[in-house]
Amino acid sequence: MRETNHPLGSGSEAVLARLEAYYDAVPRFSATTEEHGPLTLFVRTGQGWHYYGRPTLGGPGVFTAEDVERVRARQRELGAPENFEWVHETSPTLRAAVEAAGLEVHEHPLLVLDLDAPAADAPTTADSTAAADGPEVRVVAPDDPLLPSAVMLPHLAFAEAGTGIGTAGPEQLAEAVKGPESEAAVSRMAERITAGRTVLAATVGPDGAATASGCHQPVGEVSEIVAVATLPALRRQGLAHRVTSHLVEHARTAGVRTVFLSASDADVARIYESVGFRRIATALIAEPPAAG
Repeated sequence: MRETNHPLGSGSEAVLARLEAYYDAVPRFSATTEEHGPLTLFVRTGQGWHYYGRPTLGGPGVFTAEDVERVRARQRELGAPENFEWVHETSPTLRAAVEAAGLEVHEHPLLVLDLDAPAADAPTTADSTAAADGPEVRVVAPDDPLLPSAVMLPHLAFAEAGTGIGTAGPEQLAEAVKGPESEAAVSRMAERITAGRTVLAATVGPDGAATASGCHQPVGEVSEIVAVATLPALRRQGLAHRVTSHLVEHARTAGVRTVFLSASDADVARIYESVGFRRIATALIAEPPAAG
């Protein structure tokens, strides 16, 4: 039986079990799997982002540095990043194994939506709203003119990490939309939206381009909110809050029962807590230490 450690009680254990099934299912839409002892390596098919290694669903939950090294060797052979992702409370022994293998571990608060509490400031419809107290926010269709800026915005936002006001604004976003990475990224997102694997929402600025954007990725009754980002020059105006609320409302309307996300740090986690999320565990990401 897999070793577990659930300090938040049996209810949280049931939620974490649903999340483990979700984590195992999502990459399989665009990846094959390889089993390496107690670890599963997801190998991408076609173009797009590389995946990672993670604990095998239903596996023994016991890991060694040698298990990690075998996956890393295969990742190098494939030209994939030597990355691992998992939930500490579900697989508590993996951290020691990856650290013994020389990888660096990053911690991220893992939060779930409290379905007994209404989402704060959620819009009244799941498709589009232009309330007097904020900018329009809408779900973006594959042919929506908003799609390119909504897709490219996170690239600028994550390059200026944190919650402080940054430098990249509408002008830089317009340049990114014209850049060499834009066409392929927009095409991939349009395919995911069409297939129903991703729901993208964005707030709309005066120039008709996105000012904040984010996604949720439903599989059955579970969905993860990912890549919520605000154009750095426009931070601290409640735009990420607005996008998150809209995604939550869309997920609820679509019949999703469990909504979760991983926050980059405690400051970002507080933004999500303000729209009804609560911390349930810690998501861990392991990768080789940065040079220097």
